[in-house]
Amino acid sequence: MKRILSIILAVAILATTAAVFASCGGNADTSSKTESGEGAKELHMATNAFFEPYEFYEDKKVVGIDPEIAQAICDKLGYKLVIDDMDFDAIIISVTSGKADFGMAGMTVTEDRLKSVDFTDSYATSTQVIIVPEENSKVANAKDLEKASIGVQLGTTGDIYVSDFKEAKIERYKKGADAVLALTKGKVDAVVIDSEPAKKFVEANDGIKILDEPFTEEEYAICLAKDSELTEKINGALKELKEDGTVKKIIDKYIGD
Repeated sequence: MKRILSIILAVAILATTAAVFASCGGNADTSSKTESGEGAKELHMATNAFFEPYEFYEDKKVVGIDPEIAQAICDKLGYKLVIDDMDFDAIIISVTSGKADFGMAGMTVTEDRLKSVDFTDSYATSTQVIIVPEENSKVANAKDLEKASIGVQLGTTGDIYVSDFKEAKIERYKKGADAVLALTKGKVDAVVIDSEPAKKFVEANDGIKILDEPFTEEEYAICLAKDSELTEKINGALKELKEDGTVKKIIDKYIGD
């Protein structure tokens, strides 16, 4: 009887030991970050995929300047990129709450945003422009906006800048396209938005134009949680991608020189 109990105890100990070693081996395999393919750790990018050419849908896939630069960064660092599409004004909240690892959506570095998140080095420059009707426009320059009805995308720098116009009527929309639609229907006098999406909107809609004088100039960067260990890593990868011409090649693919 004692011999049987000893055998049972020995088998139990061996089984437990094997399970422990198997468990350790499994963790080591799944945490590997040496390649950006299957088994690599994921990095979640928060974006708003209605901002062509920086991010937009093509065959149900989010493509554009930002996704391609993000993919190049993840390839260098050994991560698998996952893109999470959401409202623009939810991006910073997603990053600060930890639901996303970084935000990339043609996002401008501003003092107000720096209170909540950190930013990488800039990877692109842009301007805010004013879209108006081609005929009988009430807005001929930036000063005219001060007493106009202005359409903007909620949470964007266009929204931030025009908020200083106390006598203006600001109409905020979830998508830039909705603001432009409101302009074409006469519901607002002008739309303030980034220059590259503005060009796409004007191409797609008759009867509207972009004023020659830019409203503001700004730089785009990637936002991350305060003191994130990823900031230095992404900056390093971004520096290499700018130096070897990858970033310029991606931007030129969608915008041109």
